[in-house]
Amino acid sequence: MTEPDKSLPLGPGDEGIAAEALAKAEEFVEQEEGATHKFRGWLGQVLIGLAVAVTLFHLYAAYDVVSAQVLRPLHVGMVLALIFLLFPAVPRLRHRLMPWDIACAVLALLTIAYMIDGGDDLMDRNTLPEQWDIIAGIVLVVLLLEATRRTTGWIMPAVSILFIAYGLLGPYLPAPWTHKGYGVDRLIGHLYMTLEGIFGVAVDVSSSLIILFTIFGAILQASGAGKFFIDFSFSAMGGKANAAGRSIVLASFLLGGPSGSGVATTVTLGSVAWPMLRRAGYKRDPAGGLLAAGGMGAILSPPVLGAAAFLIAEFLKISYLEVIWMATIPTILYYLALFAMVELDSGKYGMASIALPREPLWALTRTYGFHFTSLISIIVLMIMGFTPVLSVFWATIFAALVSYVRKDCALYPGRLALALANGTIGVLGTAATCASAGIIVGVVTLTGLGLKFSSIAIAYAGGSLVLTAIFTSLIVWVVGLAVPVTASYIICAVIAAPALIQLGVPDYAAHMFIFYYAVLSEVSPPTALSPFAAAAITGGDPYRTTMQAWKYTLPAFLVPFVFVLDPLGPGLLLRIPPGGSIVDIVWITVTTGIGIIGFAGAAQCWFFGRTTPVTWTLFLLGGLMLVFTGLVESVVRHVVGFQLAYADPLGIIIIGVAVWLQLLTRRRAVVEAAG
Repeated sequence: MTEPDKSLPLGPGDEGIAAEALAKAEEFVEQEEGATHKFRGWLGQVLIGLAVAVTLFHLYAAYDVVSAQVLRPLHVGMVLALIFLLFPAVPRLRHRLMPWDIACAVLALLTIAYMIDGGDDLMDRNTLPEQWDIIAGIVLVVLLLEATRRTTGWIMPAVSILFIAYGLLGPYLPAPWTHKGYGVDRLIGHLYMTLEGIFGVAVDVSSSLIILFTIFGAILQASGAGKFFIDFSFSAMGGKANAAGRSIVLASFLLGGPSGSGVATTVTLGSVAWPMLRRAGYKRDPAGGLLAAGGMGAILSPPVLGAAAFLIAEFLKISYLEVIWMATIPTILYYLALFAMVELDSGKYGMASIALPREPLWALTRTYGFHFTSLISIIVLMIMGFTPVLSVFWATIFAALVSYVRKDCALYPGRLALALANGTIGVLGTAATCASAGIIVGVVTLTGLGLKFSSIAIAYAGGSLVLTAIFTSLIVWVVGLAVPVTASYIICAVIAAPALIQLGVPDYAAHMFIFYYAVLSEVSPPTALSPFAAAAITGGDPYRTTMQAWKYTLPAFLVPFVFVLDPLGPGLLLRIPPGGSIVDIVWITVTTGIGIIGFAGAAQCWFFGRTTPVTWTLFLLGGLMLVFTGLVESVVRHVVGFQLAYADPLGIIIIGVAVWLQLLTRRRAVVEAAG
């Protein structure tokens, strides 16, 4: 970083920079959510009306339960129809509704109508489908793959096609991947005519939770909650030298909580905060890395987390509130890592004290603090015993009502209609991904690929839990390079999680491990949309920005290994370890937090001052002993033949020695400067 430009004003010039940056970043939001048509006039109003109707249907379904046999297919049908009407087949046809788009939308609805009309009789004959069943199923699969391509690109449809091929060509594959194989009729019967394929777990969650939380986020955004969260963060962090970085971390948490979207949070925050970071002394790439790291926290932050978090609850057959509790401590540790990196940035680069554009905190909270009640209401309702679906339903109603507390926030009919439409439009890409992932899950369950893959992974790892965890993290990461977070979690939950579970890892820890490494794809090229969007805002190099984002998030992404390798690891997920107590939860949380701070010092090569080779080694070694306690003990036992006991206290002592040496060095420098 260079010396900060203290003469740079925060005024009209910065507003121009922010506007230009936002325009550059919009294309990355479109990469995640898709580039829709922008129609004016009656056609635009009709499409908004259709989207509002879909939103109202899902709100009705949340309040008055609709059977899964009806809700899931209807959800897919309406999503596909809207995708064909709102997303162009190719970029050059954007803003032009073509006849084949309308035909595809109608055809999608007809295939769903055929399924719903068939009812139980159609589902009962899934192993021996009739000719029209097969035709309708093939048409739906083709339309689904095309809709997914329009919203997310070629990769997810290509992966789905590979799994279909695996189901069809089983006898011709080399061992150990071979299986008896299934014909088109049997495969289509399973994918289209049951609730275990396209209309399986992923679509269940998409139709009942993901879309409702997206509607909730759209209502909050339309009522001005996003702007308030940013303003609140600026006011709360003050004007100290590290205020700029602190504000980013706090604002990303508050914005991410209701949105659950890494790219959207990065863009929303970055367009406002980049001028402030520049004035504080951040260069383009580190600023973009920090913005992307903060945005990625949106996928980890309660109460919404990412769409994959809803799937965890469904896969494990637990309540969504339990998933929120399990995510609480890892989220705290993630933001602890970001805060630690920001604090070290301040000293390392001599950040400037800047005057943030802020109002007095109490005055701001008194005026707009009602936005917090909408976020809190979800948790309160779930604690009171409401289901997650009803909790978000009533929280959405409450958020709309409390907007009328102030005239400038009120959701009058026009603004409310647009918010309701955006609630559905914002979920179309995710819903299509979930339905396509249903193809993958259906093939895996039909062919038994999950257990086969687990056996292969364990064999390659020689039965070692450490190696299996490393292999699993790499698999999730590689899959995440190609497909969105939701899809990579679903794929790996059915093919990789069983390997960890077979080796004794609790199922909830295995799924949370996979979830966190699926999230890592947000900052991994070639689909590193958050860093690339941040680079577009700051004008930095996309790949250097991505590496900076890795630097900021690296300490936190070592934490998931604690879930599966440390005997006390379940404590981080608010689960009492076997034979343990609440004290173990506190102990593992504190020691992991200290280990993260040690890793931050090693990553920054700075603590109270620049690290020497000795202090850098101590920070790294102490962090390893505290975060990878089980791994360190295993390595020492196998390599040295020595049973290492009390690794955690030893790690704390090592980091303490490093801090003490840093303080001695700083005190010596102060004395020399004074003398």
